[in-house]
Amino acid sequence: MQLRKLALAAAIGGLLSACAQTSTPAITQDQVVEHYADIAHAVYSDALIAAQDLDKAIAELLANPSEQSLNAARSAWLAARVPYQQSEVFRFGNPIVDDWEGQLNAWPLDEGLIDYVAPGYQHELGNPGATANIIANTQLQVGGELLNVSEITPELLASLNELAGSEANVASGYHAIEFLLWGQDLNGTNAGAGERPWTDYALGENCTHGNCDRRRDYLQAASTLLIQDLQYMAGQWQPDQDNYRAELTALPAEEGLRRMLFGMGSLSLGELAGERMKVALVANSVEDEHDCFSDNTHHSHYYNEKGISNLMFGEYQRIDGSTLQGPSLLQLVAQQDGQAATQIGDQFRTSEQAVYQLVQSAEVNKVHFDQLIASDNPQGNQLVENAISALVEQTRAIELAANTLGISNLNPDTADHEF
Repeated sequence: MQLRKLALAAAIGGLLSACAQTSTPAITQDQVVEHYADIAHAVYSDALIAAQDLDKAIAELLANPSEQSLNAARSAWLAARVPYQQSEVFRFGNPIVDDWEGQLNAWPLDEGLIDYVAPGYQHELGNPGATANIIANTQLQVGGELLNVSEITPELLASLNELAGSEANVASGYHAIEFLLWGQDLNGTNAGAGERPWTDYALGENCTHGNCDRRRDYLQAASTLLIQDLQYMAGQWQPDQDNYRAELTALPAEEGLRRMLFGMGSLSLGELAGERMKVALVANSVEDEHDCFSDNTHHSHYYNEKGISNLMFGEYQRIDGSTLQGPSLLQLVAQQDGQAATQIGDQFRTSEQAVYQLVQSAEVNKVHFDQLIASDNPQGNQLVENAISALVEQTRAIELAANTLGISNLNPDTADHEF
C-alpha cells in the first residue's frame, strides 16, 4: 500500500507539473466528460467479464458439486465484486444507472424469501415475503395474491424483486447469489462467515436441506440474469452508439461534470459513509452489513472508494492488469487553481488510506467489519469512525473541485444522515 501511495503521489505531482507547463495543451471539460464515459464503459465491461467467470464457476459447481467447486464459485464471486463496486460511482447523477442497479446490488435483503433460514432470523417487520422460501415452494401466497413460482427463470426472479412493495424482498443480484453460495452468517459480531454446505447442491440422497434441484435452478437463473443486466449497462456506455453515453456527451460539458461530481459526492457521503458504514455502526447491526453472508464488506467499501478516486485522478486499473488513463478532474482543477488541486489530491490519498484500514483489519488482523461494529469493540468502532470522517472530508474536497470549476450548489446526497 505504501508503494501505491508513493506511486499515486508521483502521478499527481506529474499531473500538476504538466499542467504548469505552457507547452502542454490545456485539457477541456468535454475531454474529461468523454474520459468519464470511457471509464464507465471499461468498468462495466470488466464487471461483465467477471460475472461470466462467476457463471462458469457456478456451472462447474452444479456439474460437480464438492467443497472444492463451491469454494471456487465463492472465489469467483469475490473477484466479481472488485469491478462492480467501482461502478457504483456512476449511479448517482445518471438516472439510467440508478434505476437499474437495484436488480443487481440491492441490500439488505430478507433471505428467507429465497431459501431456508435459521429459526427466528431477523427480518423486516411486516414483510409478507420474509419467509416465503421460493426454493421450497412452487406457489407463494402473498397477501391476497397466489403466485406461480414452479419454474425458476431469470424473468421470474426479476419480477419478484420488491415483492409486496418491500425493498427487503430481493430475489436477484450479487447478494442473492452471495446468500446461495455462503448461506446465512449466524456468528453475529463474532468471527466467521456463512457456512452453507456444498451438499445443498448435490442431487439424490446426498442433498441437504431439501429442494436441491430448485436451489440449483435458482442459482443458475440468478447468474444468468446478472450477466444479462451487465450486458445491458456495458452497452449503454459503449462509444459510437445510440445510447445513454451519446445522450450524456451531447449535453453541455458542465452538466456532464455536474453529474460526475454529484455521483462522487453522493457515494462518498450519503451512501458509503452513511448507509453502508454509519447505519451499521450506530446500530451495531450485522444485518446492515453490506456483504453480510461472505464477510467481504471491507473490500466492497474499499472498491467503492476506489471508484470515486478513479474519477478524480482519471485512472482505472482493469481486471487484466492494464491501466486506462486520460484527462482527469484533478487536471481540470489544477488549470484553475493549483493549490486547490494539491489540497484535493492530498485529501483523496488520506481518505483512501483510511478506508483501506478496514481491509488491513480484515486481511491482516482477521477482524472483519461485522466485528469492528460490535458494541464491545471501541477500537474497531473508532476505525470505522475514522473511515466515515475521512469520507466526509473527501466530500468537502469534491465540493471544492466543483466550486473551482464553477459548479455551485452541488449538494451531494446525504441520504438524510447528519455528519
